[in-house]
Amino acid sequence: MGKLKISIEETWKLALKEEFGKAYFEQLVNHVKTEKELGKTIYPKGNQIFNAFNTTPLPQVKVVILGQDPYHGSGQAHGLSFSVQKGVPFPPSLQNIFKELQRDTGNPYPKHGDLTQWAKQGVFLLNASLTVRAGEPMSHAQIGWAIFTDAVIKVISVQCPKVVFMLWGKFAQEKEKLIDTTKHLILKAPHPSPLSAHQGYFGCGHFSTCNQFLVKNGLDPIDWHIN
Repeated sequence: MGKLKISIEETWKLALKEEFGKAYFEQLVNHVKTEKELGKTIYPKGNQIFNAFNTTPLPQVKVVILGQDPYHGSGQAHGLSFSVQKGVPFPPSLQNIFKELQRDTGNPYPKHGDLTQWAKQGVFLLNASLTVRAGEPMSHAQIGWAIFTDAVIKVISVQCPKVVFMLWGKFAQEKEKLIDTTKHLILKAPHPSPLSAHQGYFGCGHFSTCNQFLVKNGLDPIDWHIN
C-alpha cells in the first residue's frame, strides 16, 4: 500500500488486513504503479483512492451506494461513488440522482456535486473499481478491484448491524448475494444513467425509504440536503 502513497482509516485497515496481504492485492497495486510509471494518467489521485474509507469509518456505515467505476474525466473523480469535486459540472447520472432526491425529499437541487457531506454521516460511497485510466471507462475493472470491493461488501454485511444498500442497475444488484438480507435493507432500482433512469429510477423513493428504516432501527436519519 505504501507504494501508492495510500493510507486507509484504522477500522478498515484492521477489517481488511487479510485482503491487503493477498497476492491479488499486491498485483493490483503493482499494475496501477506500472501504468503510472509508463505515463498513464490514473483517476482518482493516489491520496483519494481510499477516500470513501477514510471519510466513513466501518463502524459508522449506515448506507451503501454502490457505483461501478470512477469518473474518467479530468478533475471529476475523488474516491466517492457518483460524487464530483466542487466546481465540476454534474455528470448525467448525478443530475438524475439529484432530480430524484429533490422529488423524493423536497430538498433544493444542490449547487455542487460533492457528496462528502453524505459520506461524513455514514453513507459509504463505494465504487466496485477504485481506479480508472483517464478517458477509458472500465479500464481497471478486471485487475482485481472487484475481488477487493466484494470483500468490503461482505465485511459491512457481517460487522455492521443495520445497513441500507442502494443497488442501482444490474451490475450493483448482482452484489446482493454478498449481503445478509435478513438484517439489512436492500433497495433496488434501475441505474440513474439517462439510458435507464426513466425505467423506474425516477420515483423509486430510496432516500426517504432509507431514512424510515434507519429511524425504525434507532439510528439517526441521513440529512440528504447538500449545501
